[in-house]
Amino acid sequence: MKIESISLKNFRAFKDVTIENLPAMSVFVGANGSGKTTLFDVFGFLRDALIHNVRQALARRGGFKEVVSRNTDGPIEIELKFRSKPSDPRVTYSLTISLLDNMPVVEREVLKYRRGNIGQPWKFLDFRLGEGEAITNEEAYDQKDAEARRDHQKLESADILAIKGLGQFERFKVVSEFRKMIENWHVSDFHIADARPSQEAGYAEHLSSRGDNLPLFAQYLYEHHRPLFNQALEKMAQRVPGVERVNPVETEDGRLVLKFQDGSFKDPFIARYVSDGTIKMFAYLLLLHDPSPHPVLCVEEPENQLYPELLNALAEEFRLYAKRGGQVFVTTHSPDFLNGVNLDEIFWLSKRDGYTKIVRAIDDPQLAALVKEGDLPGALWRQGFFEGAGPR
Repeated sequence: MKIESISLKNFRAFKDVTIENLPAMSVFVGANGSGKTTLFDVFGFLRDALIHNVRQALARRGGFKEVVSRNTDGPIEIELKFRSKPSDPRVTYSLTISLLDNMPVVEREVLKYRRGNIGQPWKFLDFRLGEGEAITNEEAYDQKDAEARRDHQKLESADILAIKGLGQFERFKVVSEFRKMIENWHVSDFHIADARPSQEAGYAEHLSSRGDNLPLFAQYLYEHHRPLFNQALEKMAQRVPGVERVNPVETEDGRLVLKFQDGSFKDPFIARYVSDGTIKMFAYLLLLHDPSPHPVLCVEEPENQLYPELLNALAEEFRLYAKRGGQVFVTTHSPDFLNGVNLDEIFWLSKRDGYTKIVRAIDDPQLAALVKEGDLPGALWRQGFFEGAGPR
């Protein structure tokens, strides 16, 4: 599943922004406070709203008035356009949130896609204030003369997403597919300090957002998906000279530690004695070899604690992950990382009049010309050429 465009209105610094033609790997750059973290929080917000409800998702962010763009009363609008497969029709999901009697509600929620290149789209889901209709014969949508059959549904309250309830039923397949995508996208904000300690024995099928279950996830791959674990180690040996083996080992008191074997030494190093860069690169490689890849993987500033010479290789690993079917969004401040990225994968965020604007780097004639002449994106970013990108 691939997101092709994101439109935001009145969501914090994004008063009115549309990002189109999103590639399989997208890299977002910009000064601190330009909105990079806020962009990723759109995914976190939708997941929180799905798991709980819109009211709780907003409360976690300070409430409606803290999330809505300043000097506006809303509504907050989020729209995603995506395809399940390259040959499938493009699906549009739109969500509008407003205040009713000072309480946040889902003013409207629509999931639709067009039948072919002409004609009206089928609205598989269309809800307003807690009730609406959902199509039950979606298998007939591509039949020329087929008519949609709809069921009227009512939710428990107007702050619940319709995709939360209907997405649990197999007969609402499009809704269910989108719901699973939201549930399974992953925002990585890796913290070295959380990944180093030993950990009580347990079970982890995915690396957590902060990386605090790294030993458990490593053990899971080691025991249940050894070929993937070995692939990650092979990449580790290629990217980080000296590392030959990494094993999760259970201590006598039932805790797990990671031990790194260096070819120059007889005894392995426990994780707490290994460099920050080695731990972080190992964690990213395991994340990128997850047996059940996340449909959307968001990574915040991967350059922190990494050796600059590893960043070009890490960019290539992210791209390979995207080619295997995931979609990768990365924020960065690193010119070294940008030097491993194509210009058409880079988006520049900047604040203008208090609100964030986003420009795709390849759309700026000067940047495109300079890269065509042989300049590297990271070098251009360091020299300030991105500052003038986009419409004045």
